[in-house]
Amino acid sequence: MVQLRIISGTRAGDLRVIRHFPFRVGRSVENDLCLEDAGVWENHLTLEFQKNEGFILQAAPDAFAAINEEPQTSARLRNGDIISFGSAKIQFWLAAPRQRGLRLREFFVWVLLTAVTILQLALIYSLLK
Repeated sequence: MVQLRIISGTRAGDLRVIRHFPFRVGRSVENDLCLEDAGVWENHLTLEFQKNEGFILQAAPDAFAAINEEPQTSARLRNGDIISFGSAKIQFWLAAPRQRGLRLREFFVWVLLTAVTILQLALIYSLLK
């Protein structure tokens, strides 16, 4: 998963987790992230995931977008990149992975250890008779 942290603008400090792609950013309410800051277009940019390339930022035609202060129309994103467009700035970040619960596996390990212990005790008892 990916997260976007809004650094500047009216929604500064907000954090948005991206779970599906393409992810659209702009002023329109139909976008996945709606920012009403000055200079932000209706459909300003799109974040896509391409299997061989990674995460790609694609700006709308004639729209200004910069990654780490370098103007770009299309570019591959890296962890920690700052995306500037209009008066908004957002930081692209890889989200921490969710860890699966290990309770079921731990339960089976304890059951197995208990069974082995009982079998060993039964074997010792049968040998002592």
